[in-house]
Amino acid sequence: MFSSFFSSASPADPTAKNLHPVSDTFKDSELFGELEHKDLEWLCAGGFVTETRTFYISADDGSFLMCQVIHSAVGLWYPTIQFVFKYHNPKTKETIWKSVNVTNFVTPPPKLDKRSCKADEFSITHNDNPESDHPESYTIRANLAADLQLSFEIARPAAAPGWKVGKGPKGGYTYFGPDPEKAEGFAVHRFWPYIRATGHVIHAGKAETYQGPGMVVHAIQGMRPNLLASSWNFGNFQSEQFGGVSAIQMEFKTCDSHGKKGAGSGGVWVNVGSLVANGKLLSVTAETRWPGEEPGEPGVSSRTIHLDTFVDPDTSYKAPRRIHFRWRGKSVIPDSPGPVKADLEVDVGDNEHPKGLIEKVDVLAEIPYVVKMAVNYVAGTKPYIYQWYNPAVLSLSGPESVIPGLSKGLKVQGMLFNEASFIS
Repeated sequence: MFSSFFSSASPADPTAKNLHPVSDTFKDSELFGELEHKDLEWLCAGGFVTETRTFYISADDGSFLMCQVIHSAVGLWYPTIQFVFKYHNPKTKETIWKSVNVTNFVTPPPKLDKRSCKADEFSITHNDNPESDHPESYTIRANLAADLQLSFEIARPAAAPGWKVGKGPKGGYTYFGPDPEKAEGFAVHRFWPYIRATGHVIHAGKAETYQGPGMVVHAIQGMRPNLLASSWNFGNFQSEQFGGVSAIQMEFKTCDSHGKKGAGSGGVWVNVGSLVANGKLLSVTAETRWPGEEPGEPGVSSRTIHLDTFVDPDTSYKAPRRIHFRWRGKSVIPDSPGPVKADLEVDVGDNEHPKGLIEKVDVLAEIPYVVKMAVNYVAGTKPYIYQWYNPAVLSLSGPESVIPGLSKGLKVQGMLFNEASFIS
């Protein structure tokens, strides 16, 4: 799978297309691929593969919570597994961040399958509840420190199935290299776009209960992260209005090395997203933006646009003051066909007047030592992830039968967690 990890041989044609985006692989009518049992299993591959499962919760009290498992394989070294927990309350400005290198990681745990995993410090158990309103759920238990424990139930509604772009075993995959059958690497994302979370966190001897909507993503980067993408955008809007509304996007920009005409033709934007309305998966969107081939208004669109950028002296990157998310797609609800449209713009401010900034994460300071050494970032480059959490308004329109008034457009009030990552 990863021929380039062990060989530096050049392709026969150096101008051959060496990027095969999932957003171009499937037709507009084939974008919705419902997740299967195997899609939720841990891959735990060797070579250079980073695999994550992340649970995001927008709690009813206005706070934000994230639980993440990171499985990092680096060549022939034993993989490093981390459990990361983040809590942020915009009202009190309290932030809890904990990253633990776990021990004795195993998947599958005894008597379970590979959708579940455990270590000495945590367990994440997948539960099947067929024929119920929430046919699948995860149970998360973690003891991360003497003063930090957490427990959550993450339940997926039946009307909001998990998705990837495209059906079948190749659904969700973007392949790197001239031949996708002998790929140099890959990227894949699988989502639960709308969940209901309930649970509690015990911190410094005090127990707090949380509940609210959220989402789950299982992501795998099948090559060195600094070769896969130069930047990323992620948007996660959640609201309990109108029966439950969700709008999510995951987007990356390829390095110069991968594009339509081989090395030097990169800088390609690959974006996947979805919309949930009235608790139902409404649309799955995807779009590829090739350099120099900016399309007009397409039938299906999925993109994140940075606006009013400035050079941030803290990071040396061009950071946005405003970010616009756009979705254009078709309804996947069988008895409610028709076009779907959504837009969201968020003001994140700047260094002098930040709005909703949780943190600028210094990536090299957080990743495991062996990963840092193997990635071998170019001298002078320092990857950063900007994280924000803000109130936001989603403009949403679609079939009237989904929500009364939707055909004329609705303004949905909710919370947006979003990230802008700069790798190189």
